[in-house]
Amino acid sequence: MDQMTSQLGHLLVQSLPTVVLVLFLVAILNRLFFKPLTQTLEARAKATSGALADARQQAEAADERLREYERAIQAARQEIYQHREAVRRVALSERDGKIQQARSQADAMVKEAQASLEKEAALAKLELRTAVESLAVEVMDSLFAPRLPGSGQGGAQA
Repeated sequence: MDQMTSQLGHLLVQSLPTVVLVLFLVAILNRLFFKPLTQTLEARAKATSGALADARQQAEAADERLREYERAIQAARQEIYQHREAVRRVALSERDGKIQQARSQADAMVKEAQASLEKEAALAKLELRTAVESLAVEVMDSLFAPRLPGSGQGGAQA
């Protein structure tokens, strides 16, 4: 066992420069390669996460602007609808006014025509009365008028 311990001790002494060299290389690699690589990867991760955060903020801002535009469009549509409704009410009011005016004119024309017809009917009745009276006078004159002898009408001639 002594021999084994001595061989193990000898092996350790011979491997000591290798262990020191490996530790030295690990320290150099850590300082020259892994530290800058880690810093670069961290900076890249920060930049990526920062870009993602900026992208999210821009997306939220764009969504907010979109909602504002939609609200503005809805308000404009509502205003147009109200204006259109007001114009329609005015047009209906004007149409109703014109219809009422036309009815009034038609009623006036009908009343005027009725008055004219009544006047003409009264004149016609008056003319008929005068004509009937003059015909009645003529008929009475012809029926009851004294007949002269020698007139050739109606008498018995002997």
